Amino acid sequence: MLRRVMTLPDSIPIFPLPNVVLFPEVELPLHIFEPRYREMVADAMAGDGLIGMVLLRPQWGKDYYEAPPVYPVGCVGRIEQHEALADGRSNLVLRGERAFEIQSEIEGRTYRQAMVSWREADTGEPAAGVGDTLRSSVLRLLERAGKPGADQIWDQLPKPWTKLVNLLAFGLPFEEVEKMALLECSGCAERAQRMVEVLEFRLAEQETGTPGGGPGESWH
Repeated sequence: MLRRVMTLPDSIPIFPLPNVVLFPEVELPLHIFEPRYREMVADAMAGDGLIGMVLLRPQWGKDYYEAPPVYPVGCVGRIEQHEALADGRSNLVLRGERAFEIQSEIEGRTYRQAMVSWREADTGEPAAGVGDTLRSSVLRLLERAGKPGADQIWDQLPKPWTKLVNLLAFGLPFEEVEKMALLECSGCAERAQRMVEVLEFRLAEQETGTPGGGPGESWH
Protein backbone atom coordinates (compact mmCIF):
# COMPACT_ATOMS: atom_id res chain seq x y z
CA MET A 1 0.00 0.00 0.00
CA LEU A 2 1.45 3.39 -0.99
CA ARG A 3 1.81 5.97 1.74
CA ARG A 4 -0.32 9.07 1.22
CA VAL A 5 1.38 12.41 1.78
CA MET A 6 -0.36 15.58 2.92
CA THR A 7 2.36 17.88 1.64
CA LEU A 8 4.39 17.73 -1.55
CA PRO A 9 8.16 17.16 -1.23
CA ASP A 10 10.92 19.53 -2.29
CA SER A 11 12.54 16.90 -4.49
CA ILE A 12 11.05 14.26 -6.79
CA PRO A 13 12.21 11.73 -9.39
CA ILE A 14 11.62 12.98 -12.92
CA PHE A 15 10.72 10.80 -15.87
CA PRO A 16 11.45 12.51 -19.22
CA LEU A 17 9.56 11.39 -22.32
CA PRO A 18 9.48 12.90 -25.84
CA ASN A 19 5.74 12.73 -26.42
CA VAL A 20 3.87 12.93 -23.09
CA VAL A 21 2.63 15.98 -21.18
CA LEU A 22 0.72 15.01 -18.05
CA PHE A 23 -1.94 17.26 -16.48
CA PRO A 24 -3.51 17.26 -13.01
CA GLU A 25 -6.45 14.86 -12.50
CA VAL A 26 -5.53 12.88 -15.64
CA GLU A 27 -4.54 9.21 -15.56
CA LEU A 28 -1.51 8.06 -17.56
CA PRO A 29 -0.68 4.36 -18.18
CA LEU A 30 3.03 3.60 -18.47
CA HIS A 31 5.11 0.54 -19.28
CA ILE A 32 8.43 0.56 -17.43
CA PHE A 33 11.29 -1.47 -18.89
CA GLU A 34 14.61 0.46 -18.69
CA PRO A 35 16.71 -0.54 -15.64
CA ARG A 36 17.05 3.06 -14.39
CA TYR A 37 13.29 3.57 -14.46
CA ARG A 38 12.71 0.21 -12.80
CA GLU A 39 14.83 1.57 -9.96
CA MET A 40 12.83 4.81 -10.02
CA VAL A 41 9.52 2.96 -9.71
CA ALA A 42 10.86 0.70 -6.93
CA ASP A 43 12.00 3.76 -4.95
CA ALA A 44 8.69 5.55 -5.56
CA MET A 45 6.71 2.49 -4.45
CA ALA A 46 8.77 2.32 -1.27
CA GLY A 47 8.18 6.03 -0.62
CA ASP A 48 5.41 8.47 -1.45
CA GLY A 49 4.51 7.06 -4.88
CA LEU A 50 5.29 10.29 -6.73
CA ILE A 51 6.95 10.58 -10.16
CA GLY A 52 7.40 13.86 -12.04
CA MET A 53 6.63 13.67 -15.76
CA VAL A 54 8.61 16.11 -17.93
CA LEU A 55 8.83 16.66 -21.68
CA LEU A 56 12.13 16.26 -23.51
CA ARG A 57 13.22 19.17 -25.67
CA PRO A 58 13.84 18.66 -29.42
CA GLN A 59 16.98 16.76 -30.48
CA TRP A 60 16.84 14.73 -27.27
CA GLY A 61 17.88 11.52 -29.03
CA LYS A 62 21.61 12.25 -29.32
CA ASP A 63 22.17 11.96 -25.55
CA TYR A 64 19.03 10.12 -24.42
CA TYR A 65 21.01 7.80 -22.12
CA GLU A 66 22.64 10.72 -20.34
CA ALA A 67 20.58 13.79 -19.36
CA PRO A 68 19.10 15.50 -22.42
CA PRO A 69 17.48 18.89 -21.77
CA VAL A 70 13.85 19.00 -20.66
CA TYR A 71 11.23 21.72 -20.38
CA PRO A 72 11.30 23.19 -16.88
CA VAL A 73 7.58 22.78 -16.13
CA GLY A 74 6.16 19.32 -15.54
CA CYS A 75 3.40 17.56 -13.65
CA VAL A 76 3.84 15.11 -10.81
CA GLY A 77 1.80 11.93 -10.83
CA ARG A 78 0.99 9.52 -8.04
CA ILE A 79 1.13 5.77 -8.67
CA GLU A 80 -2.48 4.62 -8.51
CA GLN A 81 -1.97 1.12 -9.93
CA HIS A 82 1.12 -1.06 -10.23
CA GLU A 83 1.57 -4.44 -11.88
CA ALA A 84 4.95 -6.11 -11.50
CA LEU A 85 5.88 -8.43 -14.38
CA ALA A 86 8.00 -11.56 -14.05
CA ASP A 87 10.97 -10.21 -16.01
CA GLY A 88 11.35 -7.04 -13.92
CA ARG A 89 9.28 -4.78 -16.14
CA SER A 90 6.07 -3.26 -14.79
CA ASN A 91 2.87 -1.56 -15.82
CA LEU A 92 1.56 1.34 -13.81
CA VAL A 93 -1.00 4.11 -13.87
CA LEU A 94 -0.08 7.62 -12.72
CA ARG A 95 -2.73 10.13 -11.71
CA GLY A 96 -1.65 13.73 -12.26
CA GLU A 97 -1.49 15.75 -9.05
CA ARG A 98 0.19 19.15 -9.43
CA ALA A 99 2.32 21.11 -11.87
CA PHE A 100 5.85 21.99 -10.80
CA GLU A 101 8.90 23.90 -12.00
CA ILE A 102 12.39 22.42 -11.90
CA GLN A 103 14.84 24.51 -9.87
CA SER A 104 17.87 22.20 -10.14
CA GLU A 105 18.70 18.56 -10.73
CA ILE A 106 20.14 16.20 -8.12
CA GLU A 107 22.68 13.45 -8.69
CA GLY A 108 22.92 10.18 -6.79
CA ARG A 109 20.62 7.77 -8.63
CA THR A 110 20.65 6.09 -12.01
CA TYR A 111 17.46 8.03 -12.83
CA ARG A 112 17.06 11.80 -12.76
CA GLN A 113 15.87 13.73 -9.71
CA ALA A 114 15.10 17.40 -9.27
CA MET A 115 14.48 20.06 -6.67
CA VAL A 116 11.17 21.65 -7.60
CA SER A 117 8.84 24.48 -6.70
CA TRP A 118 5.13 23.75 -6.78
CA ARG A 119 2.63 25.70 -8.84
CA GLU A 120 -0.76 26.67 -7.49
CA ALA A 121 -3.43 23.97 -7.70
CA ASP A 122 -5.90 24.30 -10.58
CA THR A 123 -9.08 25.92 -9.30
CA GLY A 124 -12.02 27.93 -10.55
CA GLU A 125 -13.91 27.98 -13.83
CA PRO A 126 -13.24 29.58 -17.23
CA ALA A 127 -14.24 33.20 -17.68
CA ALA A 128 -17.77 33.98 -18.83
CA GLY A 129 -18.33 32.72 -22.37
CA VAL A 130 -15.09 30.74 -22.57
CA GLY A 131 -16.76 27.53 -21.46
CA ASP A 132 -19.44 27.80 -24.15
CA THR A 133 -16.83 28.62 -26.81
CA LEU A 134 -14.71 25.66 -25.70
CA ARG A 135 -17.70 23.35 -25.98
CA SER A 136 -18.53 24.71 -29.45
CA SER A 137 -14.93 24.27 -30.63
CA VAL A 138 -14.71 20.69 -29.37
CA LEU A 139 -18.04 19.76 -30.95
CA ARG A 140 -16.93 21.20 -34.31
CA LEU A 141 -13.67 19.27 -33.96
CA LEU A 142 -15.55 16.03 -33.33
CA GLU A 143 -17.89 16.62 -36.24
CA ARG A 144 -15.03 17.37 -38.64
CA ALA A 145 -13.31 14.20 -37.46
CA GLY A 146 -16.44 12.25 -38.40
CA LYS A 147 -17.34 11.32 -34.82
CA PRO A 148 -21.09 10.68 -34.50
CA GLY A 149 -23.02 11.89 -31.46
CA ALA A 150 -20.73 14.81 -30.63
CA ASP A 151 -23.19 16.21 -28.08
CA GLN A 152 -23.39 12.88 -26.29
CA ILE A 153 -19.60 12.60 -26.24
CA TRP A 154 -19.37 16.06 -24.66
CA ASP A 155 -22.04 15.21 -22.08
CA GLN A 156 -20.08 12.12 -21.05
CA LEU A 157 -16.90 14.10 -20.37
CA PRO A 158 -16.12 14.49 -16.67
CA LYS A 159 -16.97 17.54 -14.63
CA PRO A 160 -16.05 19.84 -12.84
CA TRP A 161 -14.33 22.26 -15.18
CA THR A 162 -10.82 21.77 -13.85
CA LYS A 163 -10.89 18.06 -14.67
CA LEU A 164 -12.64 18.63 -18.00
CA VAL A 165 -10.15 21.27 -19.16
CA ASN A 166 -7.16 19.18 -18.12
CA LEU A 167 -8.55 16.05 -19.77
CA LEU A 168 -9.09 17.94 -23.03
CA ALA A 169 -5.60 19.47 -22.86
CA PHE A 170 -4.13 15.99 -22.38
CA GLY A 171 -6.37 14.03 -24.73
CA LEU A 172 -6.83 16.28 -27.77
CA PRO A 173 -4.08 15.65 -30.34
CA PHE A 174 -2.28 18.95 -30.00
CA GLU A 175 1.43 19.12 -30.75
CA GLU A 176 3.61 18.43 -27.71
CA VAL A 177 4.81 22.04 -27.59
CA GLU A 178 1.19 23.21 -27.59
CA LYS A 179 0.41 20.89 -24.69
CA MET A 180 3.47 22.20 -22.93
CA ALA A 181 2.19 25.76 -23.33
CA LEU A 182 -1.16 24.65 -21.90
CA LEU A 183 0.50 23.07 -18.87
CA GLU A 184 2.49 26.27 -18.30
CA CYS A 185 -0.73 28.31 -17.97
CA SER A 186 -1.38 29.72 -14.51
CA GLY A 187 -4.58 27.73 -13.97
CA CYS A 188 -7.76 26.29 -15.39
CA ALA A 189 -9.22 29.59 -16.59
CA GLU A 190 -6.12 30.59 -18.55
CA ARG A 191 -5.70 27.03 -19.86
CA ALA A 192 -9.27 26.99 -21.17
CA GLN A 193 -8.81 30.36 -22.89
CA ARG A 194 -5.53 29.24 -24.51
CA MET A 195 -7.10 25.99 -25.65
CA VAL A 196 -9.97 27.87 -27.29
CA GLU A 197 -7.46 30.03 -29.18
CA VAL A 198 -5.54 26.98 -30.45
CA LEU A 199 -8.70 25.10 -31.45
CA GLU A 200 -10.24 28.08 -33.22
CA PHE A 201 -7.00 28.66 -35.15
CA ARG A 202 -6.82 25.01 -36.22
CA LEU A 203 -10.50 24.87 -37.18
CA ALA A 204 -10.08 28.04 -39.23
CA GLU A 205 -7.16 26.38 -41.03
CA GLN A 206 -9.37 23.45 -41.93
CA GLU A 207 -12.31 25.59 -43.03
CA THR A 208 -10.21 27.82 -45.27
CA GLY A 209 -8.10 24.98 -46.65
CA THR A 210 -4.88 26.43 -45.25
CA PRO A 211 -2.07 23.82 -45.27
CA GLY A 212 -1.21 22.34 -41.92
CA GLY A 213 -4.43 20.61 -41.03
CA GLY A 214 -5.72 20.52 -37.50
CA PRO A 215 -6.06 18.30 -34.49
CA GLY A 216 -9.29 16.75 -35.81
CA GLU A 217 -7.34 14.97 -38.56
CA SER A 218 -5.65 12.69 -36.05
CA TRP A 219 -8.40 12.36 -33.49
CA HIS A 220 -8.61 8.80 -32.18
